[in-house]
Amino acid sequence: MPQMAPISWLILFILFTLIFIIFNSMNYFSYLPSTPSTSTSINKIQSNPLIWKW
Repeated sequence: MPQMAPISWLILFILFTLIFIIFNSMNYFSYLPSTPSTSTSINKIQSNPLIWKW
């Protein structure tokens, strides 16, 4: 569509960029990772002592 004015291309670019940013931010913030319970993480830390062998 070469007949379109440059301002229309600029508006379309800004519109698609904003839609892209909004879509990605919605996907990023809608993901809720499963958090492990604190008791299992403490048991893992205590059951694996660090023994350094130099």
